[in-house]
Amino acid sequence: MRPTTLADMVGQEHIISAGKPLRRMIETDRIVSLVFFGPPGTGKSTLAHIIAESTKSEYIRINAVLSNVAELRASLRHGEENARRGKKTILFIDEIHRFNKSQQDALLPAIEAGTVILIGSTTQNPYFYLTNALLSRVMLFPFKAIEDEAIERFVRSALADTRGFSGTVTITDSAVKLIVSSALGDIRKALTYLEFAVLASGMNDEAAEAVTDDIVREVVQQKALRYDRDGDEHYDTASAFIKSVRGSDPDAALYYLAVMLESGDDPRFIARRLSILAAEDIGLADPSALSVAASAFTIVELIGMPEAALVLSECTIYLALAPKSNSATIAVGKAMADVKAGNVSPVPNYLRDSHSSVFDRKDPEGYRYPHNFPHHIVAQAYTTDAKKYYEPQDMGFEKELKKRHEWIIRHIAPEKKGADAGGG
Repeated sequence: MRPTTLADMVGQEHIISAGKPLRRMIETDRIVSLVFFGPPGTGKSTLAHIIAESTKSEYIRINAVLSNVAELRASLRHGEENARRGKKTILFIDEIHRFNKSQQDALLPAIEAGTVILIGSTTQNPYFYLTNALLSRVMLFPFKAIEDEAIERFVRSALADTRGFSGTVTITDSAVKLIVSSALGDIRKALTYLEFAVLASGMNDEAAEAVTDDIVREVVQQKALRYDRDGDEHYDTASAFIKSVRGSDPDAALYYLAVMLESGDDPRFIARRLSILAAEDIGLADPSALSVAASAFTIVELIGMPEAALVLSECTIYLALAPKSNSATIAVGKAMADVKAGNVSPVPNYLRDSHSSVFDRKDPEGYRYPHNFPHHIVAQAYTTDAKKYYEPQDMGFEKELKKRHEWIIRHIAPEKKGADAGGG
């Protein structure tokens, strides 16, 4: 049931309808290297096939996860041979975001020379995973989750079409709609559910029954999550997750974590949010929280799902139970607000780099090196205007930092007072 022409394509009207740039490129056989990005099952590989057929190009498919450098180089050499014979080659790389920098760089000469037309496919944001050099040589086209109405039309077509079930399957309308809603915009998943439901109903047996809601539920095995990873629910769930961690509720946080993972959210997105939270909401109350979050991000990136769920669970619980402080967040916010408002003072001469063009070597006042003084601190003005941004809080480890902060102020206060009096 794979569409073979643009007219057969389901969804993606925003890039392939009449008059759109990609449509014109296909119809005029002026294809350049492309990267398709968006949710799974939305037609990225199908459109690559259609482009190859429409432009009479040889189609070579590589999976970035399974391929190696030797296979990639062999494909590029084959493209060069085709080019010498006047034949075009489309190199389709599925999950191109899994290519490392050296693999992406290996594509550049062939793209530049035009010996292959690259069509990359990814479910991830290409700006996060593709090198600038590669991005500058391709056109990006976003794919959207397919609307339920379009998926339902395609499912009913598969039931009637000779390439599908040729009208031999009895299925209730509600079962069709349940298949569609469970697919969550993924047309490939919808067809898989349909095929499994037909098999489960025993349609090839004499005692075959109609495909019903109950059969579909058994096939799907779980209640479909109505979750658009590009829509409001995605951001609402992520927001609830972060607020639950900030609110020190590990159970609520784990629930929202599970919703995001089961809905197909990128675990790296979740790890990034946890890293931000560790600095923003835990901060100096438990400085090790940032290390925990950073380690979790690194491991999640290395191992991927499903094991990444274990790492994210541990990190989520730790951060939820950690003491909270937003003093660092408030402090830098105040400082940045001052700078944005134009409250910027010149750097004192004795703090400037000695190579600076404005460094005054005749200035008798020199920099006081803290390590040359008792307790390795010394009274010294580090800004022209005394400004206070950091207000320590009485949470966790920051209690100790607050004591240290107060001790420093008390220790240098007499010296500063004496210096001020002497200078008057």
